[in-house]
Parts: sequence; structure tokens; C-alpha cells
Amino acid sequence: MNLESLVAALSLQQKVRLLTGADFWSLHPEPAVGLRRLVVSDGPAGVRGEIWDERDTSVNVPSPTALAATWDEARVEAIGRLLAAEARRKGVDVLLAPTVNLHRSPYGGRHFECFSEDPLLTARIGVAYVRGVQGGGVGATVKHFVANDSETQRMTLDARVDERTLRELYLAPFEAIVREGEVWAVMAAYNGVNGATMTENPLLRDVLRDEWGFDGVVMSDWFATGSTEAAANAALDLVMPGPSGPWGEALVASVRAGAVPEAAVDEKVLRILRLAARVGALDTADTALGGEAYTEQRVAAEVRAAAAAGFVLVRNEGGVLPLGHSGLRRVAVLGPNAEVARTLGGGSATVFPPYTVSPLDGLRAAVGDGVEVTHAIGVVAHTRTPIARPPWLALPDGSGGGTDGSGHCAEVRYLDGDGSVLAVEPRDGGAFNWVMGSFPEAVARERLATIEVRALIRATEAGTYLIGSSGLGRHRLIVAGQEVYDVVLTLPPGADIVEAMLTPPQRTHPVRLAAGESIEVTLVHDLVRAEGMLPGLTLQLNLETPHGTDDEEIERAVALARDADVAVVVVGTNEEVESEGFDRTSLALPGRQDELVRRVAAANPRTIVVVNSGAPVLLPWHDEVAAVLLTWFPGQEYGNALADVLFGRVEPGGRLPTSWPLREGDHAATQPVDGVLTYDEGPAIGYRGQVEALYPFGHGLGYTTWEYGPAKVRQDGATAEVTVLVRNTGDRPGREVVQVYASRPDSAIERSPRWLAGFATVDAASGEEVAVTVTVRRRAVEHWDVAAGRWAVEPGTFRLEVGSSSAAKTLSEAPGLTF
Repeated sequence: MNLESLVAALSLQQKVRLLTGADFWSLHPEPAVGLRRLVVSDGPAGVRGEIWDERDTSVNVPSPTALAATWDEARVEAIGRLLAAEARRKGVDVLLAPTVNLHRSPYGGRHFECFSEDPLLTARIGVAYVRGVQGGGVGATVKHFVANDSETQRMTLDARVDERTLRELYLAPFEAIVREGEVWAVMAAYNGVNGATMTENPLLRDVLRDEWGFDGVVMSDWFATGSTEAAANAALDLVMPGPSGPWGEALVASVRAGAVPEAAVDEKVLRILRLAARVGALDTADTALGGEAYTEQRVAAEVRAAAAAGFVLVRNEGGVLPLGHSGLRRVAVLGPNAEVARTLGGGSATVFPPYTVSPLDGLRAAVGDGVEVTHAIGVVAHTRTPIARPPWLALPDGSGGGTDGSGHCAEVRYLDGDGSVLAVEPRDGGAFNWVMGSFPEAVARERLATIEVRALIRATEAGTYLIGSSGLGRHRLIVAGQEVYDVVLTLPPGADIVEAMLTPPQRTHPVRLAAGESIEVTLVHDLVRAEGMLPGLTLQLNLETPHGTDDEEIERAVALARDADVAVVVVGTNEEVESEGFDRTSLALPGRQDELVRRVAAANPRTIVVVNSGAPVLLPWHDEVAAVLLTWFPGQEYGNALADVLFGRVEPGGRLPTSWPLREGDHAATQPVDGVLTYDEGPAIGYRGQVEALYPFGHGLGYTTWEYGPAKVRQDGATAEVTVLVRNTGDRPGREVVQVYASRPDSAIERSPRWLAGFATVDAASGEEVAVTVTVRRRAVEHWDVAAGRWAVEPGTFRLEVGSSSAAKTLSEAPGLTF
């Protein structure tokens, strides 16, 4: 196919039209060259599609940090293939993932959406992810190029990063995914780097396009483009979203005025057509689209296995895990994340899965009827009123909400200006998102004036129920026929767009209900058409059910723990403290969860703590409990995967992709000063720095033990092979991640004490000895020579160490590499 001839067939106006999105999630079609509408979609933990709520559910795979914790490229590539199949099912051509910014600081709000603090691990997992997605005929988009490693003032901050650190750490994963993964799209970040915003930054042309040879599309992050000529001349190809933006007629005028060469426009259009050909969006495309058949059973099995493979067992005193069924009478499953767990992070990565298995449900199913499973929340860790859901929420006539198998539990009515009903829609939850419309077909946006949400609140126990709403604009709440409030909800100054959509302002009203009592509720939202409103509509019906004080709930949990054979405490974060749009201000678990753990551990020595967070949290009680299992945001099969691991059906296969902090502070800053965020720590992030960690990068115990023999090194040109004999000395099969670290104690160049140079995984039966070979590439020991503007190797010998983590005590020295 001659794409250049297609470009030549278009007028300037036709070409420029293709360079801005048609709407929030798609690119313009162009019949003159056989180009159909091309659809893009978030995100890393599932393919959302063009509808952002439960009307179009999405498979929820483990979040990126959980995937990286597997250190398993084949498994991650398989997840990529699953996501490609999901994309095709939803009519999506390009997935806006993976995110390969680094874990520069555990305070970063999107920590869960990134793979690792290490550029090599990030690169290898990212390449596998991209190969899986693109192997299914769906484009991957590596983002956010570059240094978008925190959220505070992310749309305006200027990251100041020295050239060597930028090359060796932050650009390195992008380079690998462009050169080795041959990714089809790159997303330019909101922030600036060293004085130039990324949609106008010279790095787009000088490094990404010219040096690395990237031939795909560079698109902006949503609403990131702020100029016509500067962005057009800086090798940005696509402004998203559309149809408005700084290009359009302004770019046509700039081309005619000679400020932007028409050849630059032609190059951008060529890249868009190349992407379209690759995903099968051109009539003349000869690309044979891949794709695999995925049954519900296959999806569940793959997501379940991937979750367990990423769980990291960091403590297991006395071999309390795995649990045995023999003699087990009662299990106490406690904590605020036990019954409603977090399976994915907040923000653009959010999807609505067809189901989620909570830890409580997973453990109940695993133990069967012969073992009693008790539960208490222990503490209330959230401050926002949760989204209303069954079994407390039902349709106005009392049906639905799980009572009749329909799943419907609320009714949405769309009204025009005179109160006429345009459409009525049954819904399966209390969260409603209409991004760039996505209203029912019968609802014309220009006629829509009011949205009503009608439902029945059913009291499962006597007490005070907080009923309310979240969103922007005018909200009226009617309870049992009486209006209880009429308010206008507004954003605080400086709120991030995603923060506004995921955690919008709230208002609530208390209602006292008797057990079994039902009450009708109507939420009336009058639409406001005002400049500066969000590009969509977010509305929530909220409900807080009765619960005791924290003191009462802790005492209840302690009593259950004392009477149980084992206590499983599921603690974690929530969307209030860990999400896109803002950075964390504390690494502590929210609420009184630390106190809960200590009290339960004092009551039951067989206390297992399951940590359900996307990023590290402080564990001040770590040496007071029998076991600690880190589970990240593990996807929709969470509870089943957790039961598999706790009862030893599978091994917790994960190793830490990031250092687990010991204390607050000691980490890179995420708060800009006068709009500038200086990376003054240089390359010393995570384990590369001198900060003491509670659990080191690469750490993970599994359910067996390993013995390492002496290592041999065979050096051949640009690569070396490190081979070590590894023996499974335990009594069950297991998996080990063999890690090789490089260092240069006598270096004339400032370096980290050690850095990851390669890794490989091995599976071995009890007593089996396996020879494991780890490839170390020349790039692993190169440094960026700023004066020469190229990669270089310092002459001499590099020390190599082999072991099970970055901690010195786990490593043994291998023969070095000499250049």
C-alpha cells in the first residue's frame, strides 16, 4: 500500500482535519482514502471502550504494578493478548497503555499504573505488554512521554532533570519499547521537561523520531496541547480530544502563512494512516488482524493466575502459610477491604468489571460449608460516602438489586425542558458517567434538561443511613416524597479534571430506618451548560449504611479474631488517597487500620495481614504479625486468587518491583516549587539510593527455599551470559526470580551502589537443580556521556552479583565483565 499517494490525494483542509480527534475517543474518518473511524480507549488494567460505566463492562486485569511484580514477561504478554481481544470485542483500535513512567516516589498518585522503580524491569515488562497487545492487531500507546512521574500540578509543572538521569532512567523504558517493542503510538505528557512543555518539546523530534527511528503516531494527552505552531513544528501528530483544539483552521492558516511547512502536516497524516493500516482501519489495509477466542472461563482463569503470580509474600514466620484445611474450624476475615476490595486504581485506568470477587467471598468459597467464616470491618477507612449498591439499592418497584437476578437496581429518567420523558433506562449501580454524551439513542443532547435517578433504599438493619449524591451543578434529593436538599455542587479551585470526575463533591442527608424498611429516593440533576464544565457528566447516588464507631468495630474484630483459628486482616488504601489527579501526602494506611492490625495480632498469634494497595504503605506492625502478603490492585478475580495462595493451591509468585519504604520522608519530592519540580536526587531513586527499605527491591519469599551455586560468566561482544545453578531445597515445587546486579566500586563516574542488569525466572520441583542463564546486555553497564552525546562504557571491570533481591545479604559475587 502506498500511503504517500493517499496523503497526496487530500486537500490541506482534509489533512488538517485528521490531526485533531473527532470526539473524546475517536479519530475522524476520511472516505476519500478509505479511512474509517478509529477508536482509542484507556487503559492499563482493562479496555474501557467509549462508555465509562456498568452499561459496557470490561475485564479487569491486575494493575501494572501487580503485573510487574510477576517479573514474568510471558505472562504479561498473554495479558496483553487478552486485552487485545477485549479491545476488538469493544470496537477499540488503539489501547492507551502501557504507562512506563517510573516509581520515582511512593507518594506518586499513579504509582499503581506504572510498572516499577527500575528502568530495566519497566522496559522488559513494557515490551512484553506491547507485544501482546499489538500481536492481537490492536495498537499500544506507551505513555506519558516523559517525566510525568507525579500528579501535583501535572498539567503545568516543569520537570528539571539532568541529561544523564533523563537518559539512563526516565527515557530508557520508552527507548526499549520503541526499538524492541516497535510500539505504534506514543502519548506526550502534560508536563514540561527542562523548560519546554512535552507537546512542544524537542525530545519528540530529536530523540523519539530522529534518534530512535519511531515511525508511529505521537498523540497529546487529553487537553495537553496549548499551541498551534509550536506543537505542530515539534513533531506532535495528533491533538486529543476533539473536535475543538488549537489546530483546525488555525493550523491551516499557519501552513498558508509559511509558519508550519505543509510537509510537516503530510508527515503527520502519513503516520496516522500508517497506524490505521496497522489496526485494519483502512479499506486498502493488507494487515491480517490477529485475535484469540476467550471464553468467560478462560478469562477468569488467566486473570486469577496473573493475580496470584504477582502477590508478594514478604513475611511468613513459622511457616504459617500456606494454611491447611485439616483442623480448621473458624476463620476471621477482617478489615475495611475484606468485603469491598480495591481491584484497580482510580482515574483514567478505571473500568467497570462484570463482577469482582472480594477476599471475603473468595475465602468463603474456598473453605466450603465445613468451616465458619466470620467478618467485621474493624474500622471505617473512608471519609467520602460510598456509591449506593445492592443489597441496599433496588428499583423503585422493589425488584432488582439481586432479588430477581436482573442486576438492575436504579432507574434513570431523561427529561426535556418541559418535563417530558425522553427515555427511561434501568441501571446496575449508583455511579453514572456520560463522557462526551453516551446517552441512550433516543436522547438528543440539545433537548436534555434534567436527569432523574429513582431507586428504593432497603434497610438490612436498623440505624441511620446517609443518603446523598455526588457531581457538579444543581442536585435535588427527594426522600419519601419530601425534598431534603436543593444545592449547587461546585469544584474547589485548582481541582484536576480526573479528580473532579472520580471524586466529585458530595452532599448527604441522614435518614433513620427500621430493619426491613424501604424508602423511595429520587435524585434530580438539572444540567448546566456553562463554559469550563467537564467534557462529560458524572453523577452518583451515595449511601453510607449503619456501622459502629471505630472503637466498637475494633472490639468486634478483636473478639472474632480471638475466637478463630486464624485471622486474615485485609487492609489497604481507597480512592480518596490513591488515584490519578493527586499525589499522596502520607504513606500511612488511612484511618485506624494500623491499630486494628495490632489489636488483632495481640488477640491471635496466627494473624495474616493482606495489604490491598497499589503502592507501598507503611507497615509499623510488620514484626508483630505472622505473615504479610502484598496483593496490589489485582483485578476482578482477587478473592479467588487470594484463596488459592493462602491455602497453597498456588505459590505467591511475586517479587517486589519497587522498594517498600520503612518510614515517611526519605523519598523524592512530588510538590513543585514555583511550578518547577527538580529531580535533584538524580538517579538515586528506590534501591539505587541510600534509603533503608523495610523490604528491598526484588524481595519475595514464596513457599519453598532456594540454594544458589557458583555463577559462570560468558562474555561475547555486546552481551554476556551469567549462568548459575539453582536448587529447590524445599518440599514443594516453586518459582524463583534469579536477579543479576552490576556495580563499579572503583568508578571514576558517579554511580548507584548497584543496579539491576538482568533477570530470569525458573520453575523447579522439590529437590530439583536447574541451570539458569541470565542475559546481561552491554547497555546495562553503559552510561550516557553528556559531553559526547552518546552511550559509552567506562573501561575496566564491572562487578556482577547474583541473588534473590537487591539486598547485599542475598547476593553472591560472580565473575565480572571487563571492557
